[in-house]
Amino acid sequence: MSIRRAGRAGGFTLLEVLVALAILAVALSGAIRALGNGAQSAEALREHMLARWVAQDRLARLRAEQAWPPVGRSEGVAEQAGRRYRWRQTIRGTPNPLFRQIEVEVLPADGDRVLLSLHGFAVQPLR
Repeated sequence: MSIRRAGRAGGFTLLEVLVALAILAVALSGAIRALGNGAQSAEALREHMLARWVAQDRLARLRAEQAWPPVGRSEGVAEQAGRRYRWRQTIRGTPNPLFRQIEVEVLPADGDRVLLSLHGFAVQPLR
């Protein structure tokens, strides 16, 4: 003999399933947005790091040449990690005639936004 229970069968109602799916959709969209922001931040950090290497390379070259750099502005192109960058170098005099201030700005090859600006000094070689 089997006794049948009257009432509701086990499982979820359509409304409960829809509410659960809505909560899941909101949570997943937030997670995807966070992943996208993380990827953008990582790319921006990489771009900044490569730009810093280009600028440091310019300053290191001036030190290695051990020549007294003339006051003025120069531009060029550099490649770092397979990417091309433009650099602008401005050399200015200082109140002390034995020093010159050097500013190196690094820009993407196809843009005018300055990625990084680095400052340094050159010292006139003693004779």
